[in-house]
Amino acid sequence: MKTVKIMLIAIMAMVVFTNSNAQTGTKATATKTETIKVSGNCGMCKDRIEKAAKVDGVSKADWNKDTKILTLAYDPSKVKSDDVQKKIAAVGHDTEKFKADTKTYNGLPGCCKYR
Repeated sequence: MKTVKIMLIAIMAMVVFTNSNAQTGTKATATKTETIKVSGNCGMCKDRIEKAAKVDGVSKADWNKDTKILTLAYDPSKVKSDDVQKKIAAVGHDTEKFKADTKTYNGLPGCCKYR
């Protein structure tokens, strides 16, 4: 009977040790939140901007048409803010750092033209 108790205590100790060791091995990823000025005018702009911003590593992209501010939450180990801004500029919307090319901008619907 004493041997059974010792075996049970040893098994329980191994389970507790294994669980605590596994938890210390996990690394939490930090999400960075940033606000970026993005030019646009309407709901279609909002849809286009947010869709372009939602690349791998971005967990939130919310553009406010009144303030012209994009709130971006992303994992900096997977994506850079500049990469997201380049994607937005590529669909026709100027950001703080990158301008849309003239051909793409001219292809936007009339209500979306901000220049």
